[in-house]
This record gives sequence, C-alpha cells and structure tokens, in this order.
Amino acid sequence: MSDGDDAADSSGADEEPTAESLEERLTAVEEELDAAETEADLDEVEATIDDIESDLERADLPEPDEDDDAEDPRADLESKVDALRDALEEARGPYGEDVVAEIDEAKSTIEDTRWTEQGEGEVAEAVATFTDAAAETLDGSFSADGADTDSLVAALDSVAEAVTEAGFDADDDAEEIAALLEATDALSTGLEEAQEWDDLLVNEQLEALGFYDCLGHYKDFPPEWSAVKEWEKQGNVEMVLLALDKLGDSGFMEEHCLEAITRMGDPGAFDEMHARAQKRGKPAIKALGKMGADAEDAVETLVDYVDADSDPALQKVTFKALGEIGSEEATQALADKLAMDNDNVRPHAARALGLVGDTRAVKPLTDALTDDEHDKVRAAAAWALRQIGTETALEAAAGAADDTAFVVQHEAERAAETLASSDTDAEAPTA
Repeated sequence: MSDGDDAADSSGADEEPTAESLEERLTAVEEELDAAETEADLDEVEATIDDIESDLERADLPEPDEDDDAEDPRADLESKVDALRDALEEARGPYGEDVVAEIDEAKSTIEDTRWTEQGEGEVAEAVATFTDAAAETLDGSFSADGADTDSLVAALDSVAEAVTEAGFDADDDAEEIAALLEATDALSTGLEEAQEWDDLLVNEQLEALGFYDCLGHYKDFPPEWSAVKEWEKQGNVEMVLLALDKLGDSGFMEEHCLEAITRMGDPGAFDEMHARAQKRGKPAIKALGKMGADAEDAVETLVDYVDADSDPALQKVTFKALGEIGSEEATQALADKLAMDNDNVRPHAARALGLVGDTRAVKPLTDALTDDEHDKVRAAAAWALRQIGTETALEAAAGAADDTAFVVQHEAERAAETLASSDTDAEAPTA
C-alpha cells in the first residue's frame, strides 16, 4: 500500500464514515489531546476534530424510530465531539488575556461593593500585595497613589496595560502567566475576605450611620422606635427613611416610620413614598398628601386610583391626598365621583374638591348639594363650596339654608355669614 493510501486510511476522507470509524477516530484524538504539550499541538488536535465533525455531518448513520428506545449513534458521537472541544478549551492557555480579565473582575468588585471602614483598609492591602507581586513578574512599579477607590483601580489598570503590552506567549511565557494568575487569585481571595457593608447586621449598619446618636439615657423599647421619634422631633427625614429601609420588614417599625413621615410632611421623602404609592400603599398615599404641592408629581399616579370603586378605602385616602396636594389636574376625575354609587365615598370626593379649590367644581358641587339624597354628601358639598369661596360658590352654599339636615343648614349659615362679611367690607368707607 502506498503512502497516499495510508493517509487516506488514517483520515477516513476517502471512505464512507461509519459510527465505528468515527468512534475510533475520536478515541485517537482524545489520546492526542492528552499528549499535547504546546499550543501548536492543540491547534492540530482542533483541526482533526473539525475534520471528524465534517465527516459526521455527511455520514449516513441509522436513525432510531421515534418509539424505539435504541441508542442514537449520531447523538452519541455529537456529544463526544462537544466534550472533546470543551476539553480542548480547558487545555489551552492560560493567556495574558486571562490575567487581564481577572484584573477587570477585581476592579468591578472594588467599584461595585460598599465596603466598611475596615473593609476599605483590607481592600487597599489586597491591592498592594497584588501590585507588588505583579512588579516582580513585569519588572515595573504599580503602587497605588492612595487608598481611595479611584487610586486602587488606576493601579490595577496600570498592571493590566503592562500585561497587554508584554504580549505573553502561552508556551514561551507560561511561568510568567502562571505567576500573575496566582497573584490575581490572591487578590480575589483578599477582596472576598474584606468586610463588606452587607456583612454587618442591621443594628451594626444603623450604628455605623449614626442612627442611634440621637438617643439619650432614657428611651422607650425598642430603641429603634425611640430613635425614630427623636429624629422626627429634629426634622431629620433622612434618618427616618433609613429606619424604614433597614427595619421595614418589621410591621411595627414600618407603621411607626410611615406615621412619622406623614406627620413631618417633608418632601425629602417623596421618592420613597411615591414608589410605595405606585404599589397602592395607603399610608404612603396619605404621606404624599401631607407634602401638599411638593407632591404634585404624584398626581398622575393618584388619579389612576380615583376610579378604584372596588377599594373604597383606597379611594378615600386618595381623594384626601389629591385635595391636600391641590392640583387642578384632579378636578374632573374627582367631580365625576360625585355621582358614584357609594354614598360613604362621595363625601370624600366633595371635600377633596373643596381643598383643590378649582372653580370648575362649583357646578357639580352645587348639583350634589341640591340633588343628593344623603345628608353627609350634601353637607360635604356645602363645605367644599365654602372652601372654594367665590361669590357664586358661597351663594350656592347659602341657598341650602332650608335643607332638612342640620349639618347642611349649619354650612349654609356659615356661607351666608361669609357673604355678609364680604358685603360689609365692600361697603366700608375708604380713607
């Protein structure tokens, strides 16, 4: 047999590939992979795998019936090819690029992690150890200019740049690459062991942030509640929000934090209350109302709840909040609810319109005062007209003096008094 015939036999290219022949070739490649020592050897193994995969694709192999439990030779061979490729990739390198990738990961960890004061020192120490080790391999100086994040990241960047510029060869520079990877492993371990903020218990975090600094000798139990009350007295909404964030899993503390925020009415809590309001949180909606005009950006969210007829409690707190915020954007939506079925909710819509003070509400409020069957609704409509306070609104409210309900008569009398007072002021002589 000629040399050409031998080559044809070894490659299988001139024969119709069979499951058996492909299996034999894969076994041989596996042995070649085990024996490979250089990147060039691995390149040859990869080329052989490519040839086998091509032959596998064109091979006419038996296919099992759908209902047959027999083995599928093609699937088995494809699985072995994939396994060989994975083994090939594991055998390659390591490369200089691997060192750079590890450095980049360490940089991300440093930048994205919140460290404690102790942890910051440990991170700086881990970076210093790494740059010293890198300096020995790369023959350079990479020490950080300081212990802050920017300085540490800059030092790591300088090492990564030096590795890239070195152009390491996987075969010729294997020792250098191995030394650098050993250093990056140590860096990674140092960062893992450095103390992160999340490692601290909640009370330790609060203490580190000065949450308990406001407490005197005497305090209610739990001390967190006492601190919230004290921060409320001092007008420090940020500390109350901190307690809500860290202790909100406790229903007790969540309730008291939200009540404190509501009483404070501080727009500094808007973002957190708005986020909770978007999840239909009633205490948060109430808190938004107490912020008044400072919570106007929440009006669009709250108006969506005006028609939540299946949740009267949500409607009531929403109506009041919209009234306290005072945006005329809510007028039409609130006015429409004066005709809703629930006579326990309609009064809240009327009062909200009074708080908004939009004169466009005078007509629907007058209609409610005249036509609604329920005393509470008529009384609320009369009250709202007094709050709007224009002459037309006051005249409409005063016109209900003969109403059958005392509460409505009372509102009518007050409206009439206001009108009379206005007339007196208008007729008073001027200097």
